[in-house]
Amino acid sequence: MPRKLKTYQTSQGFFDLAVAAPSMKAALEAWGARSNLFHQGFAKEIGDPQVIAATMAKPGVVLQRPVGTTEPFQEHARLPAPDMLDLPRRTEAPAKRKPQKTSTAQPVDDKSARKAARTDQKEQRRREKERQKQQAAAAKQREHQQKAVAAAEAALERAQKEHESIASEIAADRARIEQRAQAEERRWQDVKDRLQAALRRASRS
Repeated sequence: MPRKLKTYQTSQGFFDLAVAAPSMKAALEAWGARSNLFHQGFAKEIGDPQVIAATMAKPGVVLQRPVGTTEPFQEHARLPAPDMLDLPRRTEAPAKRKPQKTSTAQPVDDKSARKAARTDQKEQRRREKERQKQQAAAAKQREHQQKAVAAAEAALERAQKEHESIASEIAADRARIEQRAQAEERRWQDVKDRLQAALRRASRS
């Protein structure tokens, strides 16, 4: 029987990730993780009914949402708004510092955010390709297993029919033998009765 699915969640880059999988190991493979995020405290099993419903509707598919939000999980979530990224913020310059010295802080942060977003999207595409590859391999394995099961069931059905045919013949032979035995018993009883009667007549004469 297929193993019961559970919902697991982690965070990578700008997204929370969730997946319905039969085990922690399967969840790590779906996420493309190279280390045990569960042992490291970066992943866990989820009991949220909404998250569970979303993942169970698409078992094995990695769903995502902007990190730190309560938005619904989906296959392709939008990037979180800048105010949700918790990036370093520009602070007010001291009175004795020139204003132009702080003007470059925000562009640097935006550039870093865009670079991180591109890196994360690239990683997401890599994981998606890996997931599709694993799903194709699993589908092929299921197909082979189904063919093997079908062949075994057909062989069992043929053997069952052969057994029933032989058993039917044996039962018919047994019935014929029983009829012969009963007929012989009746014949013998008739012969025995006649011979005993003749013996009694001979004894009285």
